[in-house]
Amino acid sequence: MAKYSSKINKIRTFALSLIFIGFIVMYGGIFFKSHPIVMTIFMILGLLFIVASTVVYFWIGMLSTRSVQVICPNCGKPTKILGRVDICMHCDESLTLDKNLAGKDFDEKYNRKKISDK
Repeated sequence: MAKYSSKINKIRTFALSLIFIGFIVMYGGIFFKSHPIVMTIFMILGLLFIVASTVVYFWIGMLSTRSVQVICPNCGKPTKILGRVDICMHCDESLTLDKNLAGKDFDEKYNRKKISDK
């Protein structure tokens, strides 16, 4: 069984990983001290990863302000839902606002526009 997490947390984790990748790429440039052009390219690439992370954090922040906030029926804490189905940020309870999906097992395919009925 796959481990699910809320969409907002997945995107935040991706943005955090971009920061670490940027730092690693920048540190990789240290190995090329004797070649200033290559070192500069590594530093600029690392900076671009960090700038991309800032853009992703800004985007998820804007998306988070428009998401629906609900109280989780399992843990009683407020959480945000993106899409038709999502997971509670605190207890991993599956949540939905769609009455047709209430009571069904969690599946990320419910968030797609077209669901193939097989």
